[in-house]
Amino acid sequence: MAIEIEKKFLVTGEEWKEGSSSTIYFQGYLCSGSGQTVRVRIAGDKAWLTIKGRHTNISRLEFEYPIPLEEAQIMLAEVCEQPIIHKRRFFKKYGGFIWEIDEFYGDNQGLVLAEIELASEDQEFPRPDWLGEEVSDDGRYYNASLRSYPYSMWKDDEK
Repeated sequence: MAIEIEKKFLVTGEEWKEGSSSTIYFQGYLCSGSGQTVRVRIAGDKAWLTIKGRHTNISRLEFEYPIPLEEAQIMLAEVCEQPIIHKRRFFKKYGGFIWEIDEFYGDNQGLVLAEIELASEDQEFPRPDWLGEEVSDDGRYYNASLRSYPYSMWKDDEK
């Protein structure tokens, strides 16, 4: 069984960009609600179908399957709930971990989130200086939520 254990944080400044690599992502949802999602994602020239279960703390079931790029493009355009999430994902090594940092575009412009995948919920990790507030427990920051309630619609006191 595949279990994703992940923490999410807001990001401050831009020093995290130095020495990181990146890829453009497009992702859409075939189904989102009740805490479960079925997602289509394109990253560069590769594509996946991902099924995620409900959260239990920072853990949830995750199943991911490669799919043909052409089929993913059709699903994003014609089958997925709109709008599609568009972001650039940066990969930054820090303290023996690889951080995934998402810089969002479109209606989520201005939002930058960092994620770290862990082996257990209580695993310790070094915190880089550019790491801001933890938002792992705030459902608004999940990509499926950002699709239906984008960051640009949030009031300043919600950010």
